[in-house]
Amino acid sequence: MNIPETGDLGEFLRTRRAALTPADAGLTSYGRRRVPGLRREELAQLAGISIAYYTRLEQGQSTGASDSIIEALARALRLRDDERAHLYDLARPRPAARRRAPRAEHATTAGRQLLAAMDGVPAVLVDPRNDVLAWNRLGHALLAGHLPADAPARPADRPNLTRLLFLDRHTRELHRAWSEEAALAVASLRFVAAQQPDDRALSDLIGELTVKSPEFAGLWAKHAVRLCTSGVKRLHHPEVGDLDLDFQVLHLPDTGGQRIVTHTAAPDSGSAYALALLAQTLPAARKSSPRDVENARDVPTSL
Repeated sequence: MNIPETGDLGEFLRTRRAALTPADAGLTSYGRRRVPGLRREELAQLAGISIAYYTRLEQGQSTGASDSIIEALARALRLRDDERAHLYDLARPRPAARRRAPRAEHATTAGRQLLAAMDGVPAVLVDPRNDVLAWNRLGHALLAGHLPADAPARPADRPNLTRLLFLDRHTRELHRAWSEEAALAVASLRFVAAQQPDDRALSDLIGELTVKSPEFAGLWAKHAVRLCTSGVKRLHHPEVGDLDLDFQVLHLPDTGGQRIVTHTAAPDSGSAYALALLAQTLPAARKSSPRDVENARDVPTSL
């Protein structure tokens, strides 16, 4: 399978240049334009670099751009902070290395304990690829009640949030604003992919989704980038109906990029009552403990 490149500086520059109009950049447009975005020479002028050098950058013929060049391009393209960081990742790729063999990630003991302590808050623990390493009872019920509760404990086929979003019918139906959620997921995956170009499992995931989902392939080709740490999920749960939930991403230190995604509702809102109702549908067992979210011992395997 041909795996899409994740470190394409030229494609990123072209897509960002196409998204910026002369009016946005404070330029006067003369004559008929074939495309709405900036021309190469216009962007080069704004960045204060030669058109020849900029063309080499877009064509992948020049590497190791200086900080001043990268900063000038970021300013000219009006990049957000996450897009600017992505530009650095693409312009300063790490030395080529052998792609790492896929390996099973492990949820940390501290991470599992934190999930268990969030008994009234839906939460999931994921790795940088969005593989679900663990979830608490309410997180499972909210996001993937149609899957076995112990699914994260099976490294060979554990759930992946991005794969579910594009290839799982239940997950697609869960999101009332699926198109927005899908665009955000792909933009976030772009950001991670540029940081981990030698992660074979991540490349395999991108290749799989590109082949199996035309919607993913179309979004990936746009080269949008977003570092997403908070926002709103608009859901329609099959048991409790519509919910508008604020999500927060909590990065766990010294875990190689593992993070907990929490979902909360405004106090006394309809969404808060819906979450409480969902919690009441869970088995009337003892409250969650670390053992409830304890994974079975992972063994290295192909993902």
